[in-house]
Amino acid sequence: MISTYSDEDDWETDMKIMKSEANNVTVLALKGKVTIGSGDVALREAIDQAVNNGEKQLLVDLGGVSKMDSSGLGELVAAHNTVTAEGGTIKLANIPSKLYNIMGVAQIIAVFVVFDDVDEALGTFN
Repeated sequence: MISTYSDEDDWETDMKIMKSEANNVTVLALKGKVTIGSGDVALREAIDQAVNNGEKQLLVDLGGVSKMDSSGLGELVAAHNTVTAEGGTIKLANIPSKLYNIMGVAQIIAVFVVFDDVDEALGTFN
């Protein structure tokens, strides 16, 4: 299936999101699976909560993602739409290479500004 990414060392059963702030940017570091029924819902809730709290500059760190299916990819696009509709900015960092390739094939990568690491991304927010 084209729209699924899985790391060979896939031991996580759920997704965890670590939220932090740096330079007025909300950083959401994802760890585990972003799949239908759990990880996708957690991502949606984290984005909605940030937007509802007036946090308009978001950075999603995907370095800890072990698996992402089409639902997870869809939630990333929905997150982009939600944040930009509120006048905000969302960027991605630390995308595992296999996931990056899948996002490219699905033409999702073109929607986002992407960085190799969190520090580099943080330096680009106003």
